[in-house]
Amino acid sequence: MISVPTVTLSNGAVLPRVGLGTSPMNDADAERAVVQALEVGYRLIDTAENYRNEVGVGRALKSSGVAREELFVTSKFNKRWHSVEGARTAFEASADKLGLEYLDLLLIHWPNPDQDQYVDAWRGLIELREAGLVRAIGTSNFKPAHLQRLIDETGVAPEVNQIQLSPMWAKQAEREFHATHNIVTEAWSPLGKGTDLLDHPAVTAAAKAHDKTPGQVVLRWETQQNVVPIPKSANRERLEQNLAVFDFELTDAELAALAALDGTGSTAADSDRFGH
Repeated sequence: MISVPTVTLSNGAVLPRVGLGTSPMNDADAERAVVQALEVGYRLIDTAENYRNEVGVGRALKSSGVAREELFVTSKFNKRWHSVEGARTAFEASADKLGLEYLDLLLIHWPNPDQDQYVDAWRGLIELREAGLVRAIGTSNFKPAHLQRLIDETGVAPEVNQIQLSPMWAKQAEREFHATHNIVTEAWSPLGKGTDLLDHPAVTAAAKAHDKTPGQVVLRWETQQNVVPIPKSANRERLEQNLAVFDFELTDAELAALAALDGTGSTAADSDRFGH
């Protein structure tokens, strides 16, 4: 079983530095993938209300035999719950489907600024953390302006912000803002789904140099930037490969070559215009 390094969040919770994403798996597929992932050594499992697979994830967690305190289970909730009480309702629904008494991390899935209720949702998350129902709280797809508003109006910064990030969407400004406010950056779509990232010469050359797969090179690029990637896979060999990225170091030249890919992919999701 592969052992994964961790990072300590601002509130003291310990987050594995690579996790398993489960979108867009259904309950049955998510259950199979999570069972395999836990056997391989994953302990960070990421799901969401919107993925509609929390029941399957919960079945896998229960059947795995892994002690609850070893797991780091994350979920996210949709805009219909953007209120103080709504956040509690969302937590209760996710916890029930997952079969858990508490969540390790609960995120607001999208800011939905047109609805303009994400600050109230954040206040609800703060209450859930104070009540001990969630160990850590955070956001997903929030831009620095959204995060700054949370900090300004509540005095509390998220512990995690999960954003679309890969060498093709490097998000340097976002990562710098996160670092300034002690927010850990998580990456969804860390392997550049829908792009030719894994075939790019900068990636394949580094893979050849280190005797690694292109996917491992991209994930290593992210972990060397202190980003926590959550790649999705249901293939056991790839699950193992995606965890085995801490036994080599990309050179400064390789890091720069991958960083130079920023902006070369399709347009990233814009959370000022999209959300659910």
